[in-house]
Amino acid sequence: MKAVDTQLLDLLKKASQFVVPIYQRQYSWDESECQQLWNDILRAGDHDTLGAHFTGSIVYVAKGASTITASEPDLIIDGQQRVTTVSLILAALAARLKVLPDDEQEVHPGFAPKKIIDRYLLDPNEDDDRRFKLLLSPGDKEALKAVIQGFDLENLPESRVIANFQYFSKLLSNKRFDLVRLCKGLEKLVVVDVQLERGVDNPQLVFEAMNSTGKKLSQADLIRNFMLMDLDQKPQTELYEAYWRPMEVLFAGAGDEQFDAFVRHFLTIRTGEIPRIGDVYDAFKTFVFESKSNGKTISEIAVDLYKDAIRYSKITLGKEQDSQLKAVFSDLEQIKADVVIPFVLKVYSDHEEGLINKIDFVTLVEYVVSYVFRRVVCKIPTNSMNKTFATFGELIDTDNYLESAKAQFLLLQSYRRFPTDDEFNRELKTSDLYNFRRRSYLLRKLENFERKELVSIEEYSIEHILPQNPKLSQAWQDELGEDWANIQETYLHTLGNLTLTAYNTELSDDPFLTKRNHKGGFANSPLKLNAGLGQLEHWTPVEIENRADRLADIAGKIWTRPSVTQETLEKYAPVKESQPDDVTIADHPNLTVTAERKALFEKLDEAILALDPVVVRHYRQLYVVYKAESNFLSIVPQVSKMRLSINISKNELVDPRDLARDVSQLSTWGTGDVELDLSEESDFDYVLGLIRQAFELQLDSDI
Repeated sequence: MKAVDTQLLDLLKKASQFVVPIYQRQYSWDESECQQLWNDILRAGDHDTLGAHFTGSIVYVAKGASTITASEPDLIIDGQQRVTTVSLILAALAARLKVLPDDEQEVHPGFAPKKIIDRYLLDPNEDDDRRFKLLLSPGDKEALKAVIQGFDLENLPESRVIANFQYFSKLLSNKRFDLVRLCKGLEKLVVVDVQLERGVDNPQLVFEAMNSTGKKLSQADLIRNFMLMDLDQKPQTELYEAYWRPMEVLFAGAGDEQFDAFVRHFLTIRTGEIPRIGDVYDAFKTFVFESKSNGKTISEIAVDLYKDAIRYSKITLGKEQDSQLKAVFSDLEQIKADVVIPFVLKVYSDHEEGLINKIDFVTLVEYVVSYVFRRVVCKIPTNSMNKTFATFGELIDTDNYLESAKAQFLLLQSYRRFPTDDEFNRELKTSDLYNFRRRSYLLRKLENFERKELVSIEEYSIEHILPQNPKLSQAWQDELGEDWANIQETYLHTLGNLTLTAYNTELSDDPFLTKRNHKGGFANSPLKLNAGLGQLEHWTPVEIENRADRLADIAGKIWTRPSVTQETLEKYAPVKESQPDDVTIADHPNLTVTAERKALFEKLDEAILALDPVVVRHYRQLYVVYKAESNFLSIVPQVSKMRLSINISKNELVDPRDLARDVSQLSTWGTGDVELDLSEESDFDYVLGLIRQAFELQLDSDI
């Protein structure tokens, strides 16, 4: 690697050509970043005593052993945003100087239109694309060429290149603007000229390390460069044009975060592990290294990535063309259940391979939606749902796809359970659904149940039939009776009392009959949610509960629970882990060495098993282990105490008394990273709190 300080204009002047490789992100500086650079240049031009203004580094890979004066192009891997922006300023400056009288065009030595273009933007001794000192990646290439050559920009695709050139041109159009000040500032721009030698330096490592200025690189930027950078030019171009560029088109306008989320799901499917969103790039590198060691090529990985990207765009970006699939994917988007995407991606792949037909695919996604929505309504914590769906596909019998999937849903237990009809019905009728995050989705689905011509509820407001006003009118108090305040508190935000109307302001807090008979009121409403209200004479708990019953019954038909025979359920039930017959509590005499020790163990055992029905205990030869998703606690019996090995890292454990010891680097009998001792003298509740943290960590979905 060669690194020297140099003036940016000298670098552009001496360069034969800089090329932004196809794997680099598009030019992306917005107006605020352009303004910052512009202000820095003018500030430098203001002060004659200021000899230089440092503006970052330019890192490029030299072709072979060439130098900056060689005729071959150099590939920029860091600094393209600054180089491009300065080139746009130079192009705008040249265009501005051209309109001055001939004898006034060189406003500062070396800054005449032809000199600017021939020294810094074009090489007059070359032809075609070789003429240009800077060639951008495909999305911006033609825009920059048009700007430099002064072509009409109106018919070109939208580009930050054009937008920023026009921004600088507008600044320069002010007749009172000091052009000399700009020229002096441009002369003072200094960069670190970093030249890498192909085959000697590692461009990817440098690229990752030099991400400290300008726009922070996204995971997508890093992944693209990682996949393409080390390929020779021909396979690099072929892979980019066949797979990567089409992926960029798929995600156009969706944002880098959407692509990062997609790669996370891609990795979850293939590894069974869910990387943290900020670790997607590192996890992807590990996946690629392991795949290559198993004989897979970069091209094969790119194909897999591209195929899943197409499926992902159909599921989450609204690109599905089939009306039935589009409808269920829309429901997935509305319930905001990102954790189910890995499973749905896998099922989509299996559908394309003919393992599940379209009708069953649609039905299965409907069950996924029902599972998630029922759990939210029933206030079941979403803990572990990501892990549920990360591995759910592995449990499916592809010869009996839908049947086995339904069985697996019904076999989920405890915190993973698929809420029953009774549980769902009860919570729907009694919960506060006005402050429910998915209330619009709920009401939309209820309104459009069995409708062919769908109603958009966005033009309607949510109406409390029994008003929210804590100071109810005398008419309402008379309607509800002496216990009116308690009735209002109990039923106000429940399903039976909520509806939709376009006359929310007009209906206000009026009595029920007034609301019913008002123009546009309940009696004349075209909405199915208001069906039956026009025939009622009163609005009391009886009517509210009756309406809630009716709507909850409809909800049960929308968000259905799968059903299979007991025989099918037993067929797919997991084989229970057998407890070795020759290992029991009797093989651990230190657990019963005294009556006090026996009582302490039984108390701890009862408390741990009570954490959740899913927790199981197994006696092993050296210790007793407790397991949920996996082992979270081991008890190693000793003569004077019980040694607890807890499966949680020291830095994740909240332990204000610092009782736990970090044993992650030691060889121990237990299965955890921290240990502590429990005896008759210990604070039992505090120790149980530490154990509970390890249990809850296994179910944590906040990743």
